Amino acid sequence: MSVPKGRIVTLIGANGAGKSTTLRAISGLVETRQGKIFFRDREIQNRPAHRIIREGVVMVPEGRRIFVNLSVEENLLMGAYLRKDRAETGRSLEWVYQLFPRLNERAKQKGGTLSGGEQQMLALGRGLMSRPDLLMLDEPSLGLAPMLVKEVFSIIRNIHREEVTILLIEQNAKAALAVAAYGYVMQSGQITTEGRGTDLLKDPSVKEAYLGESLK
Repeated sequence: MSVPKGRIVTLIGANGAGKSTTLRAISGLVETRQGKIFFRDREIQNRPAHRIIREGVVMVPEGRRIFVNLSVEENLLMGAYLRKDRAETGRSLEWVYQLFPRLNERAKQKGGTLSGGEQQMLALGRGLMSRPDLLMLDEPSLGLAPMLVKEVFSIIRNIHREEVTILLIEQNAKAALAVAAYGYVMQSGQITTEGRGTDLLKDPSVKEAYLGESLK
């Protein structure tokens, strides 16, 4: 699987296929038993997670996992905990508030008081605070109402316009393939199909298995 610089690439598949485990392996959260992971032509598999973040690879985990007892701003600053330059951190905070005006309005509120959609914005904003070169998103629309799902995918497009490379894991395969330049289909830990997002949306096997469209 390859994620070219400046692109949105999606990985789709059934529950238990290994999508989230793939992201956790890239992030250094689980040990890889075989194979290699390269970032900027350097092997990064099995490095400590904090070193992988320093390389510019950041994951926004499934379920948001914000700090509910910290304020919105404190949550965001946690995303920049490895950065030493306060001025740069301040500029990143301003950038995130421009991307997510609602977070700016709620900067002093505790994260746990936000709505589900606002918490997802907070998780995305926290991930962006380290100015990642590769942002990995694990199920960003999980548990959100349909209108909020549309908003989240609009946000993903806006983040991409900021020249952030994105690897997207998403159960909403139709929305994911629509926003992605390229997609991969995973079954039982193996890549079985790949192609441009628009082509996979038309692929009969993908349509039946993942898009809920019967071929009859």
